[in-house]
Amino acid sequence: MASFSVEDFVGDGALKGLLPKLLEEGWDDVPTLKIMNLEDMDAINMTRQQKDALEIRCYLHDRALMLYGDKLEASGKGLSELLGLSNAELYGQYGMKRGHIARFMDRTNPCAADHFPASNALPSRRKTIYKGEFSSVNSRKMQTRSHAMSSTTSDVTLEKSISDLKIKDGHVFKGIVAASPAEPRACGCVQPPPIVDSVAPYPIIENISVQKLTPEYKIGMERLVKTKTPPMKASELWRDKPAVLICIRRPGCIMCRAEAHQLYAKKPMFDALGIQLFAVLHEQIEAEVKDFWPRYWGGVVLYDKGMEFFKALGGGKLLKDKFISGFLFNPRAIANYKRAKAMGVEQNFKGEGEIKGGLFIVGRGKSGIAYQFIERNFGDWAPLSEVVEICSRLQNQQQSQVESFKTSQEY
Repeated sequence: MASFSVEDFVGDGALKGLLPKLLEEGWDDVPTLKIMNLEDMDAINMTRQQKDALEIRCYLHDRALMLYGDKLEASGKGLSELLGLSNAELYGQYGMKRGHIARFMDRTNPCAADHFPASNALPSRRKTIYKGEFSSVNSRKMQTRSHAMSSTTSDVTLEKSISDLKIKDGHVFKGIVAASPAEPRACGCVQPPPIVDSVAPYPIIENISVQKLTPEYKIGMERLVKTKTPPMKASELWRDKPAVLICIRRPGCIMCRAEAHQLYAKKPMFDALGIQLFAVLHEQIEAEVKDFWPRYWGGVVLYDKGMEFFKALGGGKLLKDKFISGFLFNPRAIANYKRAKAMGVEQNFKGEGEIKGGLFIVGRGKSGIAYQFIERNFGDWAPLSEVVEICSRLQNQQQSQVESFKTSQEY
């Protein structure tokens, strides 16, 4: 799976010398870089070579093929030309493995949630890099959108992109407390652990003590917080803006890494909705944090020493499962593993891996928990459509409150 480190993304090609300018203009993380359009590129005077390099690297990043980035960029060919090469040419000229060739030529984008157009012609960067992604703007426009959508064409595209991920007809919305179904295990001989069916009370989470292990990743940033930050109340995190907190069972777990990666890949969308992203760990193993951030997750990483967020997911106690009964005898967990494996995620087995995780969406201030997803089976993910739906509702509520306040002020 491709790294979210900007330095890894640009490699040693034409974009490397552009890093200071990208940082200055707010293009300082990989998800934001990947939504640049032609207007954005012209605004920072990118050359044709740099534009082609960005298009190639965006395409490779979505397919976990960044190891070929420097070679393909050095060829001097554009992405459309490279996609027109034969399998023999890709293998002979660029040393691309045959399995990677199949992934490279598959424009349905097997390693990402969005899909690439099936036609032979690439979409013009005058519109957008990929179908399903919204046109980007610089960081100042993003900040404006986090409070209110404007009426520009880009805003319309943004709204469409968000609506594409919102709940569609036929989707069974599980409510604010969600979990995947419990599959029969070992022909029904092993019963899955019970889960709570009510949202955690807000007072339980607001005073949880957490510690920041990493900042939000930007170009050239130190890999970890060098000076030990003091513990803080969790409520400080969402005091001014709503937050998504993904509780990671184990940062070296292949399924946890895949879930974190696919969620952080949508960072520009959450930025536009005014939503912050946090990853919560219940263990502090520095080497594991270094491997996890920013490769699989570029947002802030928090340490919950008391495992209080994890206890809140389990109704006051840790939700745990054994490897044999919870994984080997569980067909849904095995399917989750295969899904992550297909995305090209690496893994290790360091740390405690039996404590289940999940996800919280918490509203601004003391408005409470808007959504809670519980990892019933190892590797269950909160449906992205549900996460986006809830975040959109929070934004709409915030906008309504602002408009009501303005109206009251006028009178």
